[in-house]
Amino acid sequence: MIKTDVLVIGAGPVGLFAVHQLGVIGLKAEVVDNLDKVGGQCIELYPDKPIYDIPALTVCTGKSLTENLLEQIKPFKTNIHLNERVEEVIKDKDNWKVTTNKKKVFLTPNIIIAGGVGSFEPRKFPLKEAERFENNGIYYSIKDKNYFKNKKVSIFGGGDSALDWAIELSKISEVTLVHRRDEFRGAEHTAQLARKFEKEGKLKIKTPFQINSIEGKKNIEAITVKTEDGKTEKIVTDCVLGFFGLIMKLGPIVEWGLNLEKKTIPVNTENFETNKKGIFAIGDICTYPGKLKLILSGFHEGALAARGCFKLARPNEKYRFEFSTTSKSIQEKLGVKKSD
Repeated sequence: MIKTDVLVIGAGPVGLFAVHQLGVIGLKAEVVDNLDKVGGQCIELYPDKPIYDIPALTVCTGKSLTENLLEQIKPFKTNIHLNERVEEVIKDKDNWKVTTNKKKVFLTPNIIIAGGVGSFEPRKFPLKEAERFENNGIYYSIKDKNYFKNKKVSIFGGGDSALDWAIELSKISEVTLVHRRDEFRGAEHTAQLARKFEKEGKLKIKTPFQINSIEGKKNIEAITVKTEDGKTEKIVTDCVLGFFGLIMKLGPIVEWGLNLEKKTIPVNTENFETNKKGIFAIGDICTYPGKLKLILSGFHEGALAARGCFKLARPNEKYRFEFSTTSKSIQEKLGVKKSD
């Protein structure tokens, strides 16, 4: 059994920053995430895609943001348990007893749920043969864009992800963008840019088409796309990318006795505690009046949730607010060396 001041569920940017905020006030955290890597959706869905609304950073990627947050929490030597999913949460006197799918047990007075929108998986191509080529020619996310360099790539979808990646990969690959409608549902300026690339011969666009069949033995050699009226076209391709959105699944969270509201968890905005004492929710999973689903909002939520955790982890101590610029105790926790 692992005893800790706080168990953070979710190793995305918001969960990682919560670890930092817990650390500077002297609380020990353990982190659990059902993905095989830290970074949450930032790493899983758009590691190379630029992010423009992180304070003081003109632009960063999901990958670089995650790396910086990991560097920031390094002084706290936090254990991060990957490929583990929380299955059971039960009350044990003044603590919560938390069990994962790997039968690892945590005992803690505080839980911070920073699991984004819960567990998620991509909507996939409806063809049976697509399963055979999954992760070997057919992909639903991009972890390294250089893998597709100098290849023939067919991208399906009409939203922001499909448009963004069609434009980005067209700089290094031969790209065909396929959508079932003539109109795209992504940002208008991005759709216009894609059409501009098409006119300049940098990108091929096929609408209104849907995938009909896949050809190939060990590797994909070509696909056939089809319109509603039966017209078909063959596209020679090495890789097929599907961006049809995500299927959101809350998983075992629905069994924890929380007051769920449209697959989100209502919280109070004083400390982001849920209806269960000692269970907090931050990031995209929580809801309250005026909620903005931004990473920077999640950072604010994590800071307040951390202070809420202090009261339960240290019931006999009074929390004293300090600024990191002047607090010697905070600087010591962060490993800041005294200047000469």
